[in-house]
Amino acid sequence: MDYQTLIQILGSAVVACPALLVLVLGVCALLDAPLSERVIGWLTRLAVVCGLLAAIGVMVAMLINGDSRQVVDWGNWIKIEHEALHYHFSVKFIFDRLSVPFVMLSFVLCGTIAAFADSYLHRERGFSRFFVFYALFLLGMVVSALAGTIETLFTGWELVGLSSALLVAFFQERPWPVRNGQRVWTVYRIADAAFLMAAIALHHFTGQGDFDGLMGSGTWPAGEASLAQNQALFVGLLLLIAAAGKSALVPFSGWLPRAMEGPTPSSAIFYGALSVHLGAYLLLRVGPVLERSLWLSAAVVFMGAITAVFASLAGRVQTDIKAALSFASLTQVGIIVVEIGLGLRYIALAHLLGHACLRTLQFLRAPSLLQDYRLMENAIGDRLSIRASRWSRLVPSSVQRWFYRLALERGYLDAFLTDLLARPFLLIFRFFDRLERKLTDAISGGPSRESDRLRPSALDELP
Repeated sequence: MDYQTLIQILGSAVVACPALLVLVLGVCALLDAPLSERVIGWLTRLAVVCGLLAAIGVMVAMLINGDSRQVVDWGNWIKIEHEALHYHFSVKFIFDRLSVPFVMLSFVLCGTIAAFADSYLHRERGFSRFFVFYALFLLGMVVSALAGTIETLFTGWELVGLSSALLVAFFQERPWPVRNGQRVWTVYRIADAAFLMAAIALHHFTGQGDFDGLMGSGTWPAGEASLAQNQALFVGLLLLIAAAGKSALVPFSGWLPRAMEGPTPSSAIFYGALSVHLGAYLLLRVGPVLERSLWLSAAVVFMGAITAVFASLAGRVQTDIKAALSFASLTQVGIIVVEIGLGLRYIALAHLLGHACLRTLQFLRAPSLLQDYRLMENAIGDRLSIRASRWSRLVPSSVQRWFYRLALERGYLDAFLTDLLARPFLLIFRFFDRLERKLTDAISGGPSRESDRLRPSALDELP
């Protein structure tokens, strides 16, 4: 077996393992033939271990051969060639210095969470449902990490978003998890819309969505984007909005503490370790685009810095350990984004990998963390409080109260998004709904909807 054939087989296995897990668990759930907890746990561990071993095999083969980049091409799935229209949708996966460490991290952390959740959710009514969502998330992370085209990356991006929102609403018998899941899904929709617009713009500017054509053929982080400066600024800002929504950067930070409504295993792996870093990973992947525009790089640095400052303030007033850890994660994500904007990509990648491992450990230990903190506080004494009081004397009390309220209200970001984004869209949709209602009522000669006959003002009662 030659080198290229080996890479193709192992690279395909990296993606096929989580895909088969989704297929098996999903089909069993759809057919109402749930598997036992032991079988689900065994299948999950098998898929994770096989995928990880395949990824390690690719890395070892590339190191032995002295290769730093390989492409596993699954061919063109859609190809349109008609006069001025040239479009193709190809599925390819890139194994390079960025994707291989990230996909191995995804397998390692997801395997850790699978082993933890197998015991943590034992005899939970939604055990099987959790692992279906878990499998979707794992597949989405693997596809996103290895994506060689922007369409493939968008596919993984959507799988991660869908599974994350469903897991926030995992305890569906309670109202708040469902509401927070809807909130998370709404923010993800904004990010997804920006991502989709960026993909369309890239096809318009370059005629393709392949990262090879966009970033150049050089090995990451080398390469030069084939975009003009103004084009790079436009596409980069859209991708920055997409990354901000997925990684909870300001002004989209409000969804992160809401995501803690999900089970502890999903909080650890999704919003504390992997999902919250996916936006930063996107910025790392499109690094050559950031280099084309100084204003774009400055915007990335600014958004990362303001996120780090905001999360540091908000995390200091949280009374819930999971919310405090989520803001601690967000602080580090903001710093990682600053590093990306400054062009320190290897440092940002190492920071991302180490931080993801640390947060996974902290979230899994959250139930016992408070007891550990009390023991440490008793051992240290009141030195930390004395130091804090000394620093507080340098800041006027009125300013302290203002910052405290700002942090307690989490920067008023939820109200900001509701008033400036959600409410205008809702008003527009209500306006067109009223026009449609008048038209259909005129055609039918009376109320044309069953809901209008029962509750004519139901639409006006929406929040």
